[in-house]
Amino acid sequence: MRKNWRNTTAIVLSILLGCIMFYVGTDGFRAFTAESARTYKLLQEKPKFPNVTLEDSKGRVYSFSELKGKNIMLTFIYTACSDICPKLEMNLSEVYQQIPEKYIGEDILFLSISFDPARDNVATLEKYRKAFGSDGETWRMARISDQSELDHLLEEFGVIVIPDGEGGFTHNSAFYLVDKNGYLEEVMDYTKIDEAANKVVEILKNEAGNAK
Repeated sequence: MRKNWRNTTAIVLSILLGCIMFYVGTDGFRAFTAESARTYKLLQEKPKFPNVTLEDSKGRVYSFSELKGKNIMLTFIYTACSDICPKLEMNLSEVYQQIPEKYIGEDILFLSISFDPARDNVATLEKYRKAFGSDGETWRMARISDQSELDHLLEEFGVIVIPDGEGGFTHNSAFYLVDKNGYLEEVMDYTKIDEAANKVVEILKNEAGNAK
């Protein structure tokens, strides 16, 4: 009887210890994968967007700080991508269309940044812009020519980009929302279009309400 009781106690303690270790190892059950752990860390730290120099599909060159005062809905892409990036941009287009027109350009801009600046020159970005219906103003396609600036940005925002040896990249994808002061506000699942759009609209409405 005592032996059975000791065995039961040992099993319960083992399960309890395992649960505690799992809780700690997953940031309190919030991170079950490396990607979700990375996202959770980003949302805890809310890094500031580095003041990189952008060159957009219109050939305009400007620093990111010039966009201060507007929320920025971001994606990271490369135009030679044939799978995830087109889906990412199509979904971003749908989010864009769900944002009330009164906010577009006034309170929020959309920005797709290439992490393949060597190939994604101005002409290539312009073709890509047209393919997804971007207007080039309230939704811009741009590159960061300075590789050190680009690498710093990708690191700060947890964007993993690994050359696949065949001219492409293995990379993670998400929607990123940067607030009016340049700090990361949200990281959203790019496959959940309505959820992302609703979250952005809610943030914009709250800002408008607080401004009154």
